[in-house]
Amino acid sequence: MRTTITLDDGLLERLKKRAAESGTSVSGLIERAVRLLLQASAPQRRDRFDLVTFGEGGQFTTLNIDKTAALLEADDVERFGSPR
Repeated sequence: MRTTITLDDGLLERLKKRAAESGTSVSGLIERAVRLLLQASAPQRRDRFDLVTFGEGGQFTTLNIDKTAALLEADDVERFGSPR
């Protein structure tokens, strides 16, 4: 299957060099690396934890935390002041 990935320029150059030294293609080298990564270890199960909270509950902020742009704008206004 074909796919597209984005790599840092320096990383790609190192990858091309390693592929040439190994007598394989960049695609072959990437496929081999991914296979090794996937077989190396299964994801570790994390222990359950309890989130400790204080207070009476309810909404902890007036901001809509589902709107990333609004959160970033509020952070900028808090740090740098309101736009002129």
